Amino acid sequence: MISDLIKPHIQKLHPYQSARDIYKDVSGILLDANENSFGSVAGDSVSLMNLNRYPDPHQIKLRKALSDYIKVDAEKLFFGVGSDEIIDLLMRLFCSHGKDSVMIVEPTYGMYTTVANIQNIEINSVLLDENFGLNAGKVLTNVSASDRIIFVCSPNNPTGNLLEKNEISLIAEKFKGIVVVDEAYIDFADDDASAVSLINEYKNIVILRTFSKAWGLAAVRCGYAIADEVITSYLFKIKAPYSINVMTEQIILKALSKFEEKNKFVELIVKERDFLITELSKIVFVKNIFPSDANYILIKLDFAKEVQKMMMHRGVIIRDRSTQPLLEDCLRITVGTRAENIKMIEKMIEVCNEISGGQNA
Repeated sequence: MISDLIKPHIQKLHPYQSARDIYKDVSGILLDANENSFGSVAGDSVSLMNLNRYPDPHQIKLRKALSDYIKVDAEKLFFGVGSDEIIDLLMRLFCSHGKDSVMIVEPTYGMYTTVANIQNIEINSVLLDENFGLNAGKVLTNVSASDRIIFVCSPNNPTGNLLEKNEISLIAEKFKGIVVVDEAYIDFADDDASAVSLINEYKNIVILRTFSKAWGLAAVRCGYAIADEVITSYLFKIKAPYSINVMTEQIILKALSKFEEKNKFVELIVKERDFLITELSKIVFVKNIFPSDANYILIKLDFAKEVQKMMMHRGVIIRDRSTQPLLEDCLRITVGTRAENIKMIEKMIEVCNEISGGQNA
């Protein structure tokens, strides 16, 4: 059972009960939470109501709206302050520091390692294959007895490619712990690319998503998990009481009601991604442009570190990923607007020409 994977002391945990937990279905004169009953200093400067009241700790409206949008039961949904908070909570839930470990399939998003290090959880690292593909056999062969969570990212950051769902399902079937599938960039991939269809079959899969990328709400800091009800119920036990504030809630609710706008953004980004691939392929220094199902492109090129630094001094910031496993001489470029993309290409040609003495034109 999934509950058997939860740390024993958390299974017995009596979570902190906020005022809104105790009287969550009661309305009226609210004199139970030491709020300011006279109002908020923000007053009419914001359009949101009741800023002087604590937000719903259960995110009932948010979960209902998201449930309607993605067609997943509301009980399987959990919101966090970005997916980063949920990564932290999952390790708190399943891993004992100094005792348990997590497997991280690299190269990938660095926050898994950061959180594990903060919590003093050992990391068992295994590499993707040479084409950045996920090999279930390789992963399962390298699983240690202390591994409690396996983290995979699809589309993978920073390589940009989707991981095969069949490989994910094989891992979930054989692994006795939790398989976290980070789908932060799934909106930029094909409709059937998500592993969400595996949730009902494998209760040990947790899918992470965010409103930071396709939805264009990075500053709002809101992500969510899709998981078995047992897992989400324990996440609610250990989270901070009022983790999602009312302003975040209102913005996400508004965004979900205008999901067609998100789809337009995705179309624009995919179009610009294709433009970037075409233009980057014309630069002699660029040795490889890896396939991307995300809103960024990974390229391999000569003098990668030097190119990145020289472009930074010219006001164009791209990410050096060459220190990660399998990514020697690789840079990651986020898809920008057409004007930004043109400027980036111009500056890269300028830099490459300067390095090569004019041989790149």
